[in-house]
Amino acid sequence: MIRVDGSEVKWDSAAITAVVTGPLPHGRAELDALRHEVDLVEVRADLAGAVDPAWLRDRFDGRLVYCLRSRDQGGEFDGSAEARHTRLLAAAEHYDVVDLEAEHDLVPELLNRIPARQRRISWHGSAAEHGVLHERFDRMAATDAGLYLLTVDVSRAEQALAPLRFLHAAGRSDVTAFGTGAAGFWSRLLAPRLGAPVVFGGLADNSIALPTVEQLVGDYGFPQLRPLHTVYGIIGRSVLKSVSPRVHNTGYRTLDIPALYLPFQVEDFGSFWSEVAESGLAELGFPLRAATVVSPHKEAALASARTTSPAARRSGSANSLVQREKSWCADTSNSPAISRALDRFEVAVSGRKAAVIGCGGAGRAAALALADCGADPVLVNRDPRRGRAVAEKLGFGFTPLESFRADGYSVLVHATPVTDRVPFRPFELPDDAVVVDMVYTSEETAVVTAARDRGLAVVDGWDVLLADAGCQFHFMTGRHIPTEQTRALLHAARIARRERSRHR
Repeated sequence: MIRVDGSEVKWDSAAITAVVTGPLPHGRAELDALRHEVDLVEVRADLAGAVDPAWLRDRFDGRLVYCLRSRDQGGEFDGSAEARHTRLLAAAEHYDVVDLEAEHDLVPELLNRIPARQRRISWHGSAAEHGVLHERFDRMAATDAGLYLLTVDVSRAEQALAPLRFLHAAGRSDVTAFGTGAAGFWSRLLAPRLGAPVVFGGLADNSIALPTVEQLVGDYGFPQLRPLHTVYGIIGRSVLKSVSPRVHNTGYRTLDIPALYLPFQVEDFGSFWSEVAESGLAELGFPLRAATVVSPHKEAALASARTTSPAARRSGSANSLVQREKSWCADTSNSPAISRALDRFEVAVSGRKAAVIGCGGAGRAAALALADCGADPVLVNRDPRRGRAVAEKLGFGFTPLESFRADGYSVLVHATPVTDRVPFRPFELPDDAVVVDMVYTSEETAVVTAARDRGLAVVDGWDVLLADAGCQFHFMTGRHIPTEQTRALLHAARIARRERSRHR
């Protein structure tokens, strides 16, 4: 797990712990598939109920961990102390590691019968500064254990800095700490870079706040810890299921770029940007050098930058922030991505009338890209007041959605989040029309299905995503993303999402 070169300790891998939180109807196949990647399987007995450890050992060669999380520690067990201790002692007969809660279990009855090497001492609390975590850990470390675990339930991404600062200062290889909840997701992935010997992943995709083992391996390259000099990421209100980390991190590994792309689930862009992006990550030794910014923070991203590209200024929003010569530059990849996607399908738009439905950042960028390609774009929006204001600012025509007719437009771009209905009448489009949908989902969107049924040329959200990923990658690294590899990754991600959605 660690390699010692003289007096310097370097972490070059992290043990993956697969967490069982429910029944395993397909347990054998899942565990067989994980046999070569997972070091430990943790049974959350307060959630999963009774799991036969002998059954697990028949299917898994690694170590087994027993955890009975109490309700006041974020779990579901609320029995008596006597019942709890009885279950922990019984588990110690069959499991390699038993989780002992610092608040409840550091008593002679358990410590005399569970040896130090078999103990994992844990504490789970609310948001706290790293100084408080040091004090908590000092009390925990008075009892010998093989591993110490501290987690902090956070509601804001910047609160997850505290456990990482604690790890950074501790410099130990027997303790892990991170923020839990969606806002703390990113800290789980960075903790091993600061000495945490393990990283936790779910067996099933049933918790947005816990990465799956498949994500840990495919998206973030665990268990290996490659050299890391720079952090990139995606910032938005709903980013934890984004395919961008897999695309970018695979590209980094292929091109040997010492970087890691993380998802930051953020509600307040301003506080995150000042506390994490501009200072916190650099203090940990991993400065943020660039970021993809998605809804609803594109306008805030533009305002945060010292310099802006012409495309970002014209569209009034930015989906890319890149640090150049120690200052932040705002840009947008939506415009070049639309142009690149149309070029790939050999769609010539010069001289065509185009309608763009949606006047958010993506819609504005799409309209500008079409205009740059020689098209005559018109903005269409459900809210007439907002849509007209945006159109006037950009110098384009405007039509309210309720009165929009698609006839006469040979290019139509759908740039709203709607996936289950078609906000226009496809039969009105001319036979040579091209429909571009900027939304990507596991199944075809209603817009894509309707356009294909109509026999029209279609550029779907995954095509746009491929082009956008290439632009973002080049903005951030100055290198070109391996296009065919990225296309294959996105195709696999689309199929995987479809299969998951069908089995839910």
